[in-house]
Amino acid sequence: MDKLEGRIRNHDREIEKMCNHHFQGFVDSITELLKVRGEAQKLKSQVTDTNRRVQDDGKELLTAMDELRQCRLQQRNIATTIDKLAHCLPMLEMYSKLQEQMRAKRYYPALRTLEQLELSCLPQAGQYRFCGIMAENIPLLRTQIRDVSMSDLKDFLESIRKHSEKIGETAMKQAQVQRSLDSALSHQQSAGSGRRVRKEVGQSTELTGQGGSPQSEQDSGILDVEDEEEDEVPGAHELVDFSPVYRCLHIYTVLGARDTFESYYRKQRRKQARLVLQPHSNMHETLDGYRRYFNQIVGFFVVEDHVLHTTQGLVNRAYVEELWELALSKTTAALRTHSSYCTDPDLLLDLKNLIVLFADTLQGYGFPVNQLFDMLLEIRDQYGEILLKKWNGTFRQILDQDNYSPISVVSEEEYRCILGQFPFHDPELDKMAFPKKVPFSGFVPKVYMQLKEFIYACLKFSEDLHLSSSEIDDMIRKSTNLLLTRTLSNCLQYAIKKKNVSLAELVQIIINTTHLEQSCHFLEGFISNITNVPSDAINATKLYGTSTFKDARHAAEEEIYTSLNQKIDQFLQLADYDWMATQPKGQPSDYLSDLITFLCSTFSVFTNLPGKVIEHATMSGKVAQTACMSACKHLSTSMLQLLLEADVRQVSMGALHQFNVDVKECERFARAGPVPGFQGDTLLLAFIDLRQLLDLFTQWDWSTYLADYGRPTCKYLRVNPHTALALLEKMKDTSRKNNVFAQFRKNERDKQKLIDTVIKQLRNLISAQQS
Repeated sequence: MDKLEGRIRNHDREIEKMCNHHFQGFVDSITELLKVRGEAQKLKSQVTDTNRRVQDDGKELLTAMDELRQCRLQQRNIATTIDKLAHCLPMLEMYSKLQEQMRAKRYYPALRTLEQLELSCLPQAGQYRFCGIMAENIPLLRTQIRDVSMSDLKDFLESIRKHSEKIGETAMKQAQVQRSLDSALSHQQSAGSGRRVRKEVGQSTELTGQGGSPQSEQDSGILDVEDEEEDEVPGAHELVDFSPVYRCLHIYTVLGARDTFESYYRKQRRKQARLVLQPHSNMHETLDGYRRYFNQIVGFFVVEDHVLHTTQGLVNRAYVEELWELALSKTTAALRTHSSYCTDPDLLLDLKNLIVLFADTLQGYGFPVNQLFDMLLEIRDQYGEILLKKWNGTFRQILDQDNYSPISVVSEEEYRCILGQFPFHDPELDKMAFPKKVPFSGFVPKVYMQLKEFIYACLKFSEDLHLSSSEIDDMIRKSTNLLLTRTLSNCLQYAIKKKNVSLAELVQIIINTTHLEQSCHFLEGFISNITNVPSDAINATKLYGTSTFKDARHAAEEEIYTSLNQKIDQFLQLADYDWMATQPKGQPSDYLSDLITFLCSTFSVFTNLPGKVIEHATMSGKVAQTACMSACKHLSTSMLQLLLEADVRQVSMGALHQFNVDVKECERFARAGPVPGFQGDTLLLAFIDLRQLLDLFTQWDWSTYLADYGRPTCKYLRVNPHTALALLEKMKDTSRKNNVFAQFRKNERDKQKLIDTVIKQLRNLISAQQS
């Protein structure tokens, strides 16, 4: 510590020495500083005075300089304003033009102006508030233009939808006029060659020009067209103003939304297509319903075809073909459904003509229509069925109203009229004096004329179906065959089978069908004349008229046989034999006498027929002979059944002799020859079974029967042992029951033993035959 303190004292002494050394200089400095302060105060007062004088002198200069600066600033601002205004005036003028175009609804030029304003004028004008407002309004103006053009398009689409029918009607009128011109030209060309020329499909007038431009500002969609002269049908596209479509397309193209516009247009038109293709539920009731339906479809596709050819890409061929495929499927389905309700052949024929015009119209615009013609071939089959139903009623009415008597002709004119209706020629009848009778009844010429009318009706439907002559000929022949084999055949069968048909009527039906059969080759020639296809062509279908009338004639013949047999059965029901009689009456039964009288009068109808009629039917020969033989066979068989029926339990020899008298009466009738043409005793063969049976019993020639049975030369070859046994059993019972005391008489006992012996031998014969 002492050292430290000593050191401190040393340092203090050194500091004191240093201070003493410099103290005088410090005093001198303070003295000088005091002198300088006095001088500084003087200088300060001088500077202050000088500054005051300078300030007073510079106030006017400063005022002048401020005024100069302000003037130069104003001059610069004015120059800048002039420059900016020079840049803004074109923009303002452009905006003013834009407003005028918007007010005038000239939207496409307005869109172009808007584009120029945005790209050129606004960038040059600079950043001003009104420029910002304009820039903000540009998207709104574009949206407004787009919405307004879309609204115009919607109005156009709605107007087109409402007026499609009118457009289609006009287009179909054009096609009709063109077809008429082609038809007239075809007839002129065919007049020199003398042959029919098929009419070509009428081509509709093609759409030409652009039909409007973006500059067209009319938005009606459908133009008002004054009534034209009948020979001046306006073009379908002339009725329509397409400018809304073109304008909207250009606007959306400029806006960069062309795809959106195309998608919207196609979507809306597809919806309209589905509405147009939806038929009314009662369309089938009238032809106008079908006409309106076709007009709407044609109008729709006329518009689409025009849009296809006058715009680039709004619709393309694939889109139109897709719509047409949809239309074809919907239309054919609707026509198949609604035409199936039709029962009027005239309406169906008118519908066919309308479909052909519809197809020709659209084919003129380049649309394929083969499916429509294929569908017409289906409708042709339906038309044929309706015709068959109609002619079925016609034939039945003719047959019901016919008197089934030969036509009586009193004058040459009436005779020529019949020959004009039906191809009939008889030189002998021509030479006869009036009045005279043609062999057939009235339904023959009427049916023949109706056959020709049916052929004409089939020909009408086949016209304009783009078929060859051979196809038309084949169609007509097949339809005529259906008429002959189904309709007319059924009507003839109905006339033959109906109740209360007399034999004379059946005979007349046979005569009539014979003449109709002879006329079939005339029908063949008639069809060949109207189709220009020879009937002997390789592929030509043959008419089945011959077989039809043959079948009808055979049915009439069978009905004659059946009717005769029924009459015989009715007479036989009146038979009243006393099967227990001891002695015969000696004369034919009353029922049989009446039956023989009836048969004689009936067969006289056959023998009094005109000779010429018999050439094909051989009525006085074949039919009459067959009827007579059939009647005799049926009479013989029925009488045998009468003798053997189960209800007859006993038969006496006296009853058998009376039955033999009746059979002899039948044989007398057969031997008298009720119908000429039988050789010898051919007709007697119908009663041979009865004759041999009765001879066997009346002559009691059992030994001969049993000895010769089975030999070709047997006298009783037609007697069946079963039949003989059955009748013998009836006689055996009679002997036992009616001759109670006969057992006491030797002759009766012997006869009874003989019957028992014959019965036993017959049973043995039958047993041997069966084994």
